[in-house]
Amino acid sequence: MLSRVANNLIWLNRYMERGNGIVSLLKVNFSANQDSPELFSWTPIIKNYTTKESTFTTEDPIECIDYMVFNPDNSNSILNIVTKARENARSVQEHISRELWLCINNYFLFLTDKELSKNLKEEDPIVFLDRLKSFHLLYYGNMDITQERGASYYFMNVGKYLERVIQITDFTALKLTEISKTSDSLEQSFYWKNLLLSIGGYQLYLKKHKSTFQEDHVITMVFQDKLFPRSIYYCVNKLNRHINLLIENDELEKNNLEFLLGKLESTIKYTTIDSINQQGLDNFIKEIKEDIKSISLSINTVYFSHAN
Repeated sequence: MLSRVANNLIWLNRYMERGNGIVSLLKVNFSANQDSPELFSWTPIIKNYTTKESTFTTEDPIECIDYMVFNPDNSNSILNIVTKARENARSVQEHISRELWLCINNYFLFLTDKELSKNLKEEDPIVFLDRLKSFHLLYYGNMDITQERGASYYFMNVGKYLERVIQITDFTALKLTEISKTSDSLEQSFYWKNLLLSIGGYQLYLKKHKSTFQEDHVITMVFQDKLFPRSIYYCVNKLNRHINLLIENDELEKNNLEFLLGKLESTIKYTTIDSINQQGLDNFIKEIKEDIKSISLSINTVYFSHAN
């Protein structure tokens, strides 16, 4: 497969995964902000998903959601992310299912409707964000059901799981910053609950640990749970699997990818909670992000002629 095609397939899914994560973050923060605006500010989200040069700031929920969804000057606005995903999908239409292309194109047409921004100001923001979320769920469902298994599918999954690891570590780092500002255990538990809601792990956590949001339990689930589809370990395991399938099918050269992935997977799997606490969760997250960056660079270096 040509490097350009593989690159576009990876970035198609990276953009769709990023958009899904941002929509989830906005929805959860809106609900939390309504109950505790002093705890769940919009500023950290804006800072994390805009460039350093951006001067935009607000604590108005509707203004923030509008900025994060529609603003053309914000590279991580949902409109810009879906536009980029559509551009990638259009260039590889012969490699993806028709249903998948229609999902992305319909999402783009929905977002570019001139009445949509006005609807945000007139309807319940949760309903509005759920409508965006439904496009991502439809995309994932169609990818699973209609996309043939082969190189295209494997490259798309590489993109999805690379981005998902980055999203989860970013979300956790955001909450750690807030947690470090308070010594109140109840407030800290609110932040941990908010993190679980943002990554879709709240219900599973309650099944295992009831309603007590203890830091060690949350960290273990978010980073090491083998069955939670948004845990770091699960994502790295899937990333490893799809990269190995590409190597087996001669679509990707080995380079040092297998070593890097094996090292990261073992680190996450065998690092104890005591060890994480000793080195600090923030340092543990930095290590993971550096390893993911090395894996991504290794893929680009050995295979792709350009990055997106």
